[in-house]
Amino acid sequence: MPTNLPPEYFQADKRFHEAQTPAERIARMEELISTVPKHKGTDHLRADLRRQLSRLKEDAQAHKKQSARQATFHVEREGAGQAALVGATNVGKSALVAALTHAQPEVSEAPYTTWTPLPGMMPIENIQVQLVDTPPMEASLVEPALFDLIRHVDLLLLVVDLEADPLQQLQDTLDLLAEHRIAPLEAKDKFVEEERMVRLPALVLVNKYDDETLDEAYAIFQALLEEKYPLIPLSAKTGRNFDRLKRKVYERLEIVRVYAKPPGKNADLEKPFVMKMGSTITDLARKIHRDFFENLKAARVWGGSEFDGQAVQRDYVLQEGDIVELRM
Repeated sequence: MPTNLPPEYFQADKRFHEAQTPAERIARMEELISTVPKHKGTDHLRADLRRQLSRLKEDAQAHKKQSARQATFHVEREGAGQAALVGATNVGKSALVAALTHAQPEVSEAPYTTWTPLPGMMPIENIQVQLVDTPPMEASLVEPALFDLIRHVDLLLLVVDLEADPLQQLQDTLDLLAEHRIAPLEAKDKFVEEERMVRLPALVLVNKYDDETLDEAYAIFQALLEEKYPLIPLSAKTGRNFDRLKRKVYERLEIVRVYAKPPGKNADLEKPFVMKMGSTITDLARKIHRDFFENLKAARVWGGSEFDGQAVQRDYVLQEGDIVELRM
């Protein structure tokens, strides 16, 4: 241990070890170095501290780049649900997002056009669902941050190209997802011992099914598919089966639309509250406003043939299309 270290050195050393953030540790290390006297007895100490400072700066820069990359792959949730289009390069994910939403991803026949996620809002009657275009699923190119995004979506849209070995494309995508502990709910008989596996509802979008000339290719794909995933044959080019896709997305999100009716007024049927299946009057009151949740005294429901302004309890389970009047 070098001799003649002043009391300021030990105070600065204590502050360095108490530092919490990378920037704070760098500042404290620079302060610590400044307290070391310059003589032969401290040469090794000063060199060691400078090496530590250099490593701290390198680590801070690497952390900054990683954080920026993760931020690039963060997509703020909007709408009634979030669905990620996932698949190999050139299967038409970007073309589907462009055709189904107002987003404008770059669409090209060249591979690897999409490098970062791009969201767009797909209208389904009087609600909107967020679609997220993602970079291609290729092991040598895919960013780890992409899997963090996928783990938190409500629905997987697995896209394949009917004219380019869709079975192999789907299997490659599923294998890569499984490596990162993500699997469709339909693969319930697989990964039974994987406790940390994230399981998500999924649809397989069989793209480039432009017309009836591809019926045979689609039938062969169906026959060879071992797992019975829900399939939607469609075409980004012609819009074929887009309505079918929207209905299925709505079903797979497992949501219901309900409408709030102010006492003495009509409900606004253009602005539903979107609730998860199984939600109750209490859940709706909480979503509308904290005051309703805390001070709710009565509720009435109009819906179907059973309810025509009938009083219901807080635990009443909301159904699709219910009109609800809450009273405080």
